[in-house]
Amino acid sequence: MKAIRVQETGGPEKLMFGEVDIPNPGAGQVRVAVRAIGVNFIDIYHRSGLYKVPLPFTPGVEAAGVVDAVGDGVLELSPGERVAFAMNLGTYAEFAVAHARHVVKLPRTVDFPTAAALMLQGMTAHYLTTSTFDLQSGHTALVHAAAGGVGLLLVQICRMIGANVIGTVSTEEKAKLASEAGANHVVRYDQVDFEAEVKEITGGTGVDVVYDSVGRSTFEKSLNCLKRRGMLVLFGQSSGPVAPVDLTILNARGSLYVTRPSLAHYTASEEETRWRAGEILEWLAEGTLKLRIDKTFPLREAADAHRALESRQTIGKLLLLP
Repeated sequence: MKAIRVQETGGPEKLMFGEVDIPNPGAGQVRVAVRAIGVNFIDIYHRSGLYKVPLPFTPGVEAAGVVDAVGDGVLELSPGERVAFAMNLGTYAEFAVAHARHVVKLPRTVDFPTAAALMLQGMTAHYLTTSTFDLQSGHTALVHAAAGGVGLLLVQICRMIGANVIGTVSTEEKAKLASEAGANHVVRYDQVDFEAEVKEITGGTGVDVVYDSVGRSTFEKSLNCLKRRGMLVLFGQSSGPVAPVDLTILNARGSLYVTRPSLAHYTASEEETRWRAGEILEWLAEGTLKLRIDKTFPLREAADAHRALESRQTIGKLLLLP
């Protein structure tokens, strides 16, 4: 089969297109003939070596396609079924193996590109708002990168819950999209100090929660945007990892909370995965949740997809098509 392989970590040029053996599913696993692949920042972290995985490897953790074969003990899935999954390494390929407990069947109304674009980022937005922080109607949330893949979904789910949303973006086009997604206030961080703007919008009180996927360049000011006992949810690091922090600043700034969650820890059980995926797919089918796919690339152009994502100029989701 055709696949992308990483022989050594580094830049996008380390994504090598070629032929490898088709993988066989083990016990409790299924093999999926891949039809669409989600491109995510975690793929960049794996490729660069920031997140360590054994070399060589096929990157990618999200895909949609058709079950091609099942391993021993798999009873709930059969060859020919349309499925999607996330958090299983090896999706930048024509065939991928996934643990059956992570694989969900697709409604007839959801096509493969949509499913591949939704699974990881949709379940991320779901756990951030339902589990990491118990977001309630009347809360105020600051969402960084509000026009990104997760950002647009976060804004929509926050508004569904009844929270007020302040979104940060870097262009007028992104500001328009964040506003259309439901953000009550949109801040152009390239033009103004977002910390000062948030304090003005909230009358100096601050926000209940900050959803920060940017990391190094926003961390300090994100803390300053929180109200007393507020929570900073650092779920990404597109600008780089945050430097070590003296935890006494959390006390000095109002008994704050900081967490660094991972989707893997919020989909560890089959029941939790089914709940999260089921709700976001239902919202999508109902039209309550809208998805934006920014660009698609052929599988062999995975390096270009990574360059586009790393530029932080994308609006919505990037996909690879085998």
